[in-house]
Amino acid sequence: MDRNCILIGVPVQDGAGRLGCDMGPSAYRTAGLAGALQELGFTVVDRGNVAPEAPSERQDHANPALKKLAEVAAWTKLLAEVAFAAGGEGLPVFLGGDHSLSAGTVSGMSRRAAEEGRELFVLWLDAHPDFHTPDTTKSGNLHGVPMAYASGRPGFDGVFPPLAVAVKPENVCMMGLRSVDPAERAALGEAGILVHDMRAIDEHGIAPLVGAFLAKVEAAGGLLHVSLDVDFLDPAVAPGVGTTVPGGATFREAHLVMEMLHDSGLVRSLDLVELNPFLDERGRTALLMVDLAASLMGRRVLDRPTRSF
Repeated sequence: MDRNCILIGVPVQDGAGRLGCDMGPSAYRTAGLAGALQELGFTVVDRGNVAPEAPSERQDHANPALKKLAEVAAWTKLLAEVAFAAGGEGLPVFLGGDHSLSAGTVSGMSRRAAEEGRELFVLWLDAHPDFHTPDTTKSGNLHGVPMAYASGRPGFDGVFPPLAVAVKPENVCMMGLRSVDPAERAALGEAGILVHDMRAIDEHGIAPLVGAFLAKVEAAGGLLHVSLDVDFLDPAVAPGVGTTVPGGATFREAHLVMEMLHDSGLVRSLDLVELNPFLDERGRTALLMVDLAASLMGRRVLDRPTRSF
């Protein structure tokens, strides 16, 4: 794992159905992310927040439900370039922001992997697969499309930026799913993406499922991008998100995933997405997400301080 961490704030909320995700980067900084990583021996560079130029005109589409299409396309173009560049300098941590940002970060890291003669693998920790296309989404909220775009699904030509290097669907593992629309269910089956929903986690335990995927990444010599959505976690432990779905991962399950990721040494980039501080309880979710990021970077169970609230 690269010891140079690059923090990149992505205050995008154009892809979400409610306001507040644009405050996410500030919440992570306030919750002490940089200090936690420095305590673990990382060199931390905070690049501040990025933002695209405002689109000059509205982008039309046959699906009238789509919201903020031109804005999300502009974010995607910018973040693909930012991720590609930062991925060659260290381990970028993208502080979201809604999950639409991953259309750019994943596609940029896929290009970075190809530049190194390798393939990108993605561990998608989320209640939702975000596998809609602009044609199939009914809500019109474009935080529901990033993995469909990054894996090269049809329907994005002339709508989103041209994709430099698509992620192979068989290189994607989605874990923790428990809210999947019928169109997404059909598309996931057709694409061949590895899916471990919450029932699979309940039946088999999370460690064997994560371990098998990490073994696949290692065998292929791949780069691993981790995209962690707040709603991967059960809302009882992480309330600060606008897309709560009961029955998510527990505190310990989430930490175990992070610990296994650190032990693997395979992670090259990380998304922290969908934190909505407006919906949080005294920073509880932001602090938990910082703890999870620290676990991924090497903090052990016995290293965690006791907190009083």
